[in-house]
Amino acid sequence: MEALFFNANTGFLEAIVRGYKAGILTQSQYANLTQCETLEDFRTQLSATDYGNFLANEPLPISTSTIADKATEVLVEQFKYLRTNAVEPLRKFLDYITYGYMIDNVILLITGTLHERDTHELVKRCHPLGVFDSMPVLCVATNVEELYQSVLIETPIAPYFRECLTASDLDDLNIEIIRNTLYKAYLEDFYNFATTLGSPTSEVMHRILAFEADRRTINITINSFGTELSKELRAKLFPAIGRLFPEGNNQLAKADDIDQVRQICENVSEYRSFFSETPAGASSSGDDFGAMAAQLEDHFFQTEVDLNKQAFLQQFQYGVFYSYMKLKEQEIRNLTWIAECIAQDAKDRIQDFIPIF
Repeated sequence: MEALFFNANTGFLEAIVRGYKAGILTQSQYANLTQCETLEDFRTQLSATDYGNFLANEPLPISTSTIADKATEVLVEQFKYLRTNAVEPLRKFLDYITYGYMIDNVILLITGTLHERDTHELVKRCHPLGVFDSMPVLCVATNVEELYQSVLIETPIAPYFRECLTASDLDDLNIEIIRNTLYKAYLEDFYNFATTLGSPTSEVMHRILAFEADRRTINITINSFGTELSKELRAKLFPAIGRLFPEGNNQLAKADDIDQVRQICENVSEYRSFFSETPAGASSSGDDFGAMAAQLEDHFFQTEVDLNKQAFLQQFQYGVFYSYMKLKEQEIRNLTWIAECIAQDAKDRIQDFIPIF
């Protein structure tokens, strides 16, 4: 029934986002970019893609951070166009996409305030999709208590803070705990909101958000090894959604090493390959751990890309808007990686990116 009326409000924007998706870089375009000898060649090759002349006014030599910033600006402009033309409930759905960036920005401001940095400088480093109208109010705060009160009153993510934290929680030791607590509340809230939208949006988004929750659960578990984080607190940081929830979460909360994490994740068929390159008895510290973490992160990114590509196989649903943003973020990471390898003449590692199409 929803499909009968979907196009009346959202058909135009769905067509737009599918058109944007057609401009995502292909294997052949990546092949051309990896052949570049200099960043000037890189800029020339990109001008032949949907990015066009977005770097035309940048003086030489171009830095990799400039390339990432300008590519992000292109994505932000596309998102703002979609957001401006959206009506409810798509407008609310697009707002939910921005909440993750807002959490990162607020954590950045809290960290800077703890270290007595200039908050006006920190605002310039914030992700543009996570900038909200009242952000300048946060810059007035001179201590953590004031910042906490401002966040509670002025930001769209205030409910996540109100339910999870107090001002006394805001210290250096707790910053990552705070970030994970907020993301837990955000993912659960987004999951519940997607449920209210009905199928097929809920079906697509539940699959994507369940993986995101599992990824955070696995990362929290692994990163807590060898730290002061108690198993009880570790369990409280796990989102109450996902393929691993609840049995897998309960087991991960008690895990003591990588082997146990591997065994638990093997209960989900799609996650078995995540630890396939990790030798049995791998240490939870040192170089081996760093290499394992990097491989695991690559598996996560590849799975995320696959899930977001699948979202475009169904019509009459909002998941394509979320998936497009995530695919473009991966593309920007790919461009930054290739540009960095060119700048540092590290051609032997230039192929270590996650292709999309």
